[in-house]
Amino acid sequence: MAKGIPEPPPIGETALRPGTFDGQVVLVTGAGTGLGKAIASEFARLGAAIAILSRKAEHLEAGQAAIEALGARVFTTACDIREPDQIRAAFDAVTEALGLPNVLVNNAAANFPVPAEDMSPNAWRTVVDITLNGTFFCARELARRHLEAGTPASIINVGASYAWTGGPGFAHSAAAKAGVKNMVETLAVEWGPYGIQVNGLVPGLFPHEDMTADIRSNLDRTHDKDPCQPALRVGRPRELGWAATFLASPYGRFISGHTLVVDGANWQRRSMTNPTVVPIREQMGKGPFEAK
Repeated sequence: MAKGIPEPPPIGETALRPGTFDGQVVLVTGAGTGLGKAIASEFARLGAAIAILSRKAEHLEAGQAAIEALGARVFTTACDIREPDQIRAAFDAVTEALGLPNVLVNNAAANFPVPAEDMSPNAWRTVVDITLNGTFFCARELARRHLEAGTPASIINVGASYAWTGGPGFAHSAAAKAGVKNMVETLAVEWGPYGIQVNGLVPGLFPHEDMTADIRSNLDRTHDKDPCQPALRVGRPRELGWAATFLASPYGRFISGHTLVVDGANWQRRSMTNPTVVPIREQMGKGPFEAK
């Protein structure tokens, strides 16, 4: 009988030796909730001081509480990553409080399901601006500071598997994430000579308590998600955190320009016969398109 991929070790276990990130500062955008918080927590368990950037005060408070509960140093600051001036000011504040970040995890993104024909220009611009432009502006800010200081650094861009496949119902996010993936490959070559590694990290299905209502309702349409995965289970947030810590660790130094997919092979799943096509509008429970 098929049993799927075994469960991971319990929360609190670490794949790397304790203290791997002692004395280092890890900046995670959008780390007040969900997978960003899970990633930041694993760096904190390994000794890093954590800096959290977010637009929302309640997210900053939640992230700070989670990291402080692990006994790690943490600094939070409000920042809209669409605005390079705000990013510059946030990096200044982090550097003054904790030191220059050694690791940047570009986790913050915008996303919501919508048929392409219903998507407003503002919705398109907002998602691309946060997900693609914000990721670049943050990466550029970190790189500039390390280029000036002559010090090495590590950047991890959180992506999505529909960067390769396309994402029906998520045209804005899929296009932006394709740009994020290309950015990984481009910047790794440009900045590698200066000791800056750039990698991508793609999560599969990792249900968590901070999912937005629209994403949660989409998932709830499948009452039991485990049998829909080749692993016969969904991911546990800590598994994504372990992957991030490895990529940025001394043991992953020679990995650069790579995008690591952590999804139990789900994005590569193929059927012998294709299922019946159901238009995205119908999958979302929407009626016929009406021009407004």
